Amino acid sequence: MYSQNEPVVFERDCDAALIPTGDTGVIPKGAEGVITQSLGGSYTIYIQGNLFRIDGKDADAIGREPTEPPQLPDDASDRDVEELVWDQMRQCYDPEIPVNIVELGLIYKCEIAGRDDGTRRVDIEMTLTAPGCGMGDILAYDVKEKVLQVPTVEDVQVEMVFDPPWSFDMMSDAAKLQTGMM
Repeated sequence: MYSQNEPVVFERDCDAALIPTGDTGVIPKGAEGVITQSLGGSYTIYIQGNLFRIDGKDADAIGREPTEPPQLPDDASDRDVEELVWDQMRQCYDPEIPVNIVELGLIYKCEIAGRDDGTRRVDIEMTLTAPGCGMGDILAYDVKEKVLQVPTVEDVQVEMVFDPPWSFDMMSDAAKLQTGMM
């Protein structure tokens, strides 16, 4: 993890997602910004009044070591794939709360379906800490992008749901301890 407010200069053009909308675009080589968060292998960069999310695979654009994509053994079972999908979701952090979304209790359902061609589809239902939370689009984008990195996963659908409403009781004990709620 890098210190917050660390200045960076983009060494190449880089794909990025605008926070909180999840709209995508390219940050040009030479752009200057500041790292505000580096959790889960992704980076939040502040540039001229806007926040952008940079995937770990593009970390070289800001002079960092890119993250390696997740791997599965050739003889991976459905259980291995499911565990890796959950591990990938644990790499997703709310830009406002330094706790991953799994520990926050935001994932309500994750179903993985195999296809005849050996690929898989993942359907995820997740919620937000509050229905009006502006981070929903970027969180859904982050979940989809990270789960699509899992070998054999070809399709990911992320649906925001608000029933049941999220509550602090849905957080893991580790998340409650980390946020001072325990």
